[in-house]
Amino acid sequence: MPFDGIVTHAVTEELKKELLPGKITKIYQPTSTEIVFTIRSQGTNHTLVLSIHPTYTRFHLTNDHYVNPQEAPMFCMVLRKYLSGAQLESIEQFSMERIVSFTVKSRNEIGDISTKTLTIELMGKHSNILLIDQEKGTIIDSLKHITMSQNRHRTIMPGHPYKLPPMQDKLDILTADENVFIKKLDFNSGKMEMQIVHALTGFSPFIAKEIERRANLGSEQRYMEIYKEFQANVINHQYEPAIYLGTKEDFHVLPLSITNTEKHSFHSVSEMLDHFFSGKAERDRVKQQAKDLYRFIKNERDKNQRKIKKHQQTIKKAEKADLYQKSGELLTAHLHLVSNGDTSVTVQDYYDPEQNDLIIELDPHKTPSENAQSYFKTYQKLKKSKEVIEKEMLKTESEINYLEQLLQQIDVAGLEDIEEIREELREEGYLKKQSKSKKKKNKSKKPEPESFVSSDGTSIIVGKNNKQNEYVTMKLAHRDDIWLHTKDIPGSHVLIRAKEPTEETIMEAAQLAAYFSKSQQSSSVPVDYTKIRYVKKPNGAKPGYVIYENQKTVFVTPSKQLVEKLKEKE
Repeated sequence: MPFDGIVTHAVTEELKKELLPGKITKIYQPTSTEIVFTIRSQGTNHTLVLSIHPTYTRFHLTNDHYVNPQEAPMFCMVLRKYLSGAQLESIEQFSMERIVSFTVKSRNEIGDISTKTLTIELMGKHSNILLIDQEKGTIIDSLKHITMSQNRHRTIMPGHPYKLPPMQDKLDILTADENVFIKKLDFNSGKMEMQIVHALTGFSPFIAKEIERRANLGSEQRYMEIYKEFQANVINHQYEPAIYLGTKEDFHVLPLSITNTEKHSFHSVSEMLDHFFSGKAERDRVKQQAKDLYRFIKNERDKNQRKIKKHQQTIKKAEKADLYQKSGELLTAHLHLVSNGDTSVTVQDYYDPEQNDLIIELDPHKTPSENAQSYFKTYQKLKKSKEVIEKEMLKTESEINYLEQLLQQIDVAGLEDIEEIREELREEGYLKKQSKSKKKKNKSKKPEPESFVSSDGTSIIVGKNNKQNEYVTMKLAHRDDIWLHTKDIPGSHVLIRAKEPTEETIMEAAQLAAYFSKSQQSSSVPVDYTKIRYVKKPNGAKPGYVIYENQKTVFVTPSKQLVEKLKEKE
């Protein structure tokens, strides 16, 4: 994911056009690595996200919805203190590095104009967001604090002077001409891709490879020509933002010569970045929010799977019950052969067609009659235990299926879906219930399943957790609507809001059912569909569990592109 200096430059120029002049109206911190601003500019509210996530480091305008936490983290409180209501004056990139500063002006406590700088450093796991007092040149606060013991080159702590990260001796494509560039390359040593990365500020291996691909082992003159093309693109902001859907999904803002790869073009750099990072960052946020929940459910499932193994061992032992009954009857018939203190007795097995002898073990401390009764008691115990354990097995298997369903729901859940899953676990007694005050504060609202529109305009509803599934199937649906679910696979309840949908709509809804199931990565997934009137929930069943009949089955392969297409038409 090459969010390099060139992409940084393109985003910076785009933000200048969209956000300047602007006023910061809202600030919140949805996660430990993301800061979100609402900026009012040119009569429009814009949402700007700054992320220092080690994998998804970025900044751009976004259309994503971010959940504002009930309690703002400390750094967010500091930003609100100094930046709320402030005027955004400038946005500048340092050279072609992945360092961008937002300069803002506001009035301090005594009414004087105060200038602050919000700086984002996009450097993978070393990324950071810092608020700097421009007049003093000192750090007010930062998202990550770095002590001298952690980094001897610079300390990032409140009150310390701000220093730029150590710079490398590289060329700036905005100012260095092609002759200076070519002198940095050694054509005899090969490995041109890494030479270009080490020669030019802001060039990722991804874009260096593009230069090498265009040059095609050409002469110095060819490299100089390509360099001039790239330089003109960057200086004149001639960008073609696009995502390339190869074996590895990549993006860039410069026109690339990649062939045999599907290309998805965008009107703006922010639109491209928002599209590329949206699902990935959302999944990561959900993963962080649901980490404890996922671990708890997984442990419960594993515990039940161990219980199944114990039940199977007990049933295996119980299968010998008939042997104990036979031993008791044979012993009773041959009591005259047994004396007190015997440890075993050999009797004729008249149940055996061959009439072979059978050795029966005895307890020497018991009388012959007591030994016979002991065999009968063991037989009754094993027989009864088998009946009980078989019932327990069914309950445990049902429990495992329920927990497997919850794990699958977490895999496709959004941030707001996670809280509904937590609430369900509280209601089912798996988690401790909230206190009355907290429950009142988090008063449950009506479930909000996801909506899609088929190619012919038919509404399709998808439940992404059990609360949503029950709402979709038991309350929202009409009796002649079409209901879909993956066959014998944990997944979502899908509803087509039509009595007689077209075959195309049924197939699209089936693909949604397959995508929002445990078989999302599979092909030829079986999906059952029937009318809602044939779907019922048994008394006492777990949330989301239903039985159905009169179904038909189709086989589909889940498609992310189709899901996005149907969602866009909502």
